[in-house]
Amino acid sequence: MIIKQIKVGKNNFYTVTFETGEKVKVSEDLLVRYRLLKGTEITPELFEELKSSAGFDMGLQMAYNYVSYQLRSELEMLQYLKKKEISAQDAQRVIERLKELRLIDDLVFAQSYVRTQIRMSDKGPFHLTQQLKQKGIPEDFILQALDLYSEETQNDVALKAAEKIWNKNHSRSHRENLNKVRSTLMQKGFGAEVIQFVLGELPQEKDEESEWDNLVKEGHKALRRHQRLAYRPRVQKIKNQLYQKGFAMDQIQQFIDEEVKDEE
Repeated sequence: MIIKQIKVGKNNFYTVTFETGEKVKVSEDLLVRYRLLKGTEITPELFEELKSSAGFDMGLQMAYNYVSYQLRSELEMLQYLKKKEISAQDAQRVIERLKELRLIDDLVFAQSYVRTQIRMSDKGPFHLTQQLKQKGIPEDFILQALDLYSEETQNDVALKAAEKIWNKNHSRSHRENLNKVRSTLMQKGFGAEVIQFVLGELPQEKDEESEWDNLVKEGHKALRRHQRLAYRPRVQKIKNQLYQKGFAMDQIQQFIDEEVKDEE
């Protein structure tokens, strides 16, 4: 079999075309290893060996490039190789080679992921667990990695997140703000004990002046929204809306008495 043409493609891969019409895509390493040049004649046995090596070699070169940017889990690598049309058999050979070179290690990946998230995000352990599961990390590796996320560190991360939420929502009632912090920390993946600790660190006494100002602001919004209703249903709507926002009934009644007029 005589090589008719060698054409360079993307990422230093080459398409070798034979006079028989057969084509095989190879890396630069294979090109050099087999001394492939235009006009070179190879045996059918060598051609089959070349084809057998090409998929694995291409996949390995792609994998080296993929892990050069950041650590990858085994599942991420398999999905990447599949997307690049590397056969399942060759992809598995690539994975085994990467493991030998310690370029793929799901425990190391999980530990690195947890350290990074602790440093750069405000997510709790339950959220990290779900993310690692999606990346194909085995449960025992996840548990080992989460040992790095101590309860004390969780408290610190959750408290910083809670303070941001608290300071961002000055217009809410004290009770609604606490509920907002609680629900957001749950969504971020923190457990009940950590959330309870954080809530205990936040202001426990509401500022009566701010609470009243916020109630009046929300009350006027509700008043404008329901101004076309008759007096009784209007009052009931406003009461319900303000109560749902966490304001006390005595203050709500005070607002009704002062601001809502019976025009009937």
